[in-house]
Amino acid sequence: MKPPMTDNRHIVVEGPIGVGKTSLVEMLGEEFGSRVILERVGENPFLPKFYRNPSAYALQTQMFFLLNRYQQQKELAQQDLFSQSIICDYLFAKDRIFASVNLDEDELGLYQQIYSLLDQRIPRPDLVIYLQAPAEVLQQRIRMRGRGFEREISRDYIETINEAYNRYFFNYDESPLLIINTSEVDFVRRPEDFQDLVREIRRMRKGVQFYVPLGSA
Repeated sequence: MKPPMTDNRHIVVEGPIGVGKTSLVEMLGEEFGSRVILERVGENPFLPKFYRNPSAYALQTQMFFLLNRYQQQKELAQQDLFSQSIICDYLFAKDRIFASVNLDEDELGLYQQIYSLLDQRIPRPDLVIYLQAPAEVLQQRIRMRGRGFEREISRDYIETINEAYNRYFFNYDESPLLIINTSEVDFVRRPEDFQDLVREIRRMRKGVQFYVPLGSA
């Protein structure tokens, strides 16, 4: 039997588009026997339109994501974390990262009012794992996974989102934070990398830590 996750009953894996969140969440879920919560990106009917015409569909896209994520997180808040741990592939606060990039000033003001009402009811994770990668790596991974609606994503947009993520997590202090540069590791194809990360998660307690890949310490 594998040892439990100790204090980290609610883990969130975050990072920009294409960084590999879902793959890692599914692997961690199996490793820890946790319930896996995946963001329902494909349910947003405005997303393909947004990538074709961002200014026309930004607000609709963002509001759908906000309310959809809120509903999913509200259900999560009702779960018994003592009976089963949870690993999620998004942080509710990520919605603000995209909103700050995609919305104009008036739209963002409206968005912030609604967000502030919803955020108070969302549970905070015990640990956040932030995955990083350069924009060129993200673009390559996005192309490889071949989602039709993502073909419209520009390199400039990827870079802008990537920078917004880095700014946000530079100041993040709501939960313990483990930062990983995924350019140097391959958790899917190299089992030793994944098991090294599992050991790091079991040791993680408070504050911010940067993951040092196996063999680089």
